[in-house]
Amino acid sequence: MKIESIVENITINIDGQDVEVPKGTNIIEAVKMVGKGKEVPHYCYHPKLTISGNCRMCMVEMGMPMRDRATGEAVLEEDGTQKIAWMPKPTIGCATNASSGMHIRTGSEMVKESRNSVTEFLLINHPLDCPICDQAGECRLQEFSAEHGRGYSRFIEDKNVKPKRSRLGPNVTLDDERCILCSRCVRFSKEVAGEDVLGFVDRGTYSTLTCFPGKELSHNYSLNTVDICPVGALTSTDFRFKMRVWFLKRTHSICTESSVGANTEIWSREGKIYRITPRRNDDVNDTWMTDTGRALFKEIESEDRLIHYTIEGVNKSSDEAAVAAAEFLKSGKIAMVGSAHSSVEEQFFYKAIAERSGAKVSLVSHNGDGDGLLQSEDRTPNLRGALVTGLIDELPSENLEALAWDINSGAVKTILAVNEDLTELGISKDVLAKVKVIYVGSHANRTSEVANIVLPSLMVFEKDGTFINQSFRIQRFKAAVPGPRGVQPDFTLLEKIAAALAGEKATAITIDSVWERMTATIYQLSDSLRWHSLPEEGVALDATAFLNLGFVETKNLKYDPVAFREAHAALAEV
Repeated sequence: MKIESIVENITINIDGQDVEVPKGTNIIEAVKMVGKGKEVPHYCYHPKLTISGNCRMCMVEMGMPMRDRATGEAVLEEDGTQKIAWMPKPTIGCATNASSGMHIRTGSEMVKESRNSVTEFLLINHPLDCPICDQAGECRLQEFSAEHGRGYSRFIEDKNVKPKRSRLGPNVTLDDERCILCSRCVRFSKEVAGEDVLGFVDRGTYSTLTCFPGKELSHNYSLNTVDICPVGALTSTDFRFKMRVWFLKRTHSICTESSVGANTEIWSREGKIYRITPRRNDDVNDTWMTDTGRALFKEIESEDRLIHYTIEGVNKSSDEAAVAAAEFLKSGKIAMVGSAHSSVEEQFFYKAIAERSGAKVSLVSHNGDGDGLLQSEDRTPNLRGALVTGLIDELPSENLEALAWDINSGAVKTILAVNEDLTELGISKDVLAKVKVIYVGSHANRTSEVANIVLPSLMVFEKDGTFINQSFRIQRFKAAVPGPRGVQPDFTLLEKIAAALAGEKATAITIDSVWERMTATIYQLSDSLRWHSLPEEGVALDATAFLNLGFVETKNLKYDPVAFREAHAALAEV
């Protein structure tokens, strides 16, 4: 039985409107629950970090119902309504938790004057260079200055000059004159990344952000400090001055670096990706992602991309290549080396191809050291997908030595390899020369060089699909940029091969029509689920059938293997 914590809700009044919020919610989050885009402006507050109360921008008026000290009874106004005792001065919303009966004013004259004054102080030494600032278009100081500032400056003295273009680490550049000392970056590095490397030196208006002596901001989560910086102080060295953000299209995707499945946003323009940033999902990655995961898009423009369908080295159409691949697979003695980098939809078709060709399916594990946060030991995004679709029924092996033995013994005559370089997994080129090879992948390698048929595939940034992460949560990703000209979506090509194997005519398919087939045969997927209707946070699937498998992942930010097994085992008993 799944045990959920019971949260006590209380009622507070925000700007004359009663709102029900969980007890203990701070005022910033409580105001968001009013809806209609209502918010309390803030800089230093972040929902995933501790409260610092540095910026003082989130000032609100707070009051509580008055009660008679002697009797404890409510004190009423002349009209019979509850009398509210308002605090004489504003309070910061980030460090004030809601309590029953509390009244909040977010737009009173006192609040407006407080925000106006805070904004003026923040701008005293801030450079007036919004047109050339890399943060323009996504700068909270720019937005709040327009909304809450005076619109003119009363400061006539010279501004302080601070270090500019300072290298904090290999990925982060600091323009210190723009820093408003919110300390988000300091708290993130210490509390989340576990690397206490940043701090402030000097005092007053001369305070400067810097790394501690002998240290630099070089951990694998350093670019998250750029994401949470509310101004243009911390910038990505790679993205710096590359493109204005208002020109970029944002596409939801999933990080393929490991089985964590961090939610991401891809920022692109005219078919070119400029950066990847994390997307909030409290069940998967909070609001963070690794630096190495952000750089994966650069493989799109790699010189070894496969862009042509070939048969014996001769360029062919996709239809011709699909028919030829099907003929190879009809010959018998087939082995398939699948991939945990393939999407759920693609693995569904690979299973159909394996069943129709009689292929024996193998997968190879790709493991590394986990960091306890968002880089798990399993360095593939969709091993669970291969299990759920039935492509495999056991965990992958470390190499393909058993397949090499089958080739040498004559038990295998044709191999369908998906995104794997077989020569690095225990099968030499000499052994591969004994069989026919069909290679499906996005990049060339030694296996594709000797393959009889090469079928280029799209990268995750170029197609629609789903992955199932370490917690058996199925999550959707969308195509951000087009793939190489002439290269079809993988499941379209696989449908042609599967149809040819069955002696049928391939039909035009969409990703939702693929899902109609999947939900009809995969019991973990609800009949009503479709790719387009999947919630952005994903859907947790029933994992009880796989609890006895020894997955390699250890505890990380949002996954505890022991607690996960216990919870699903309890559900199975209900």
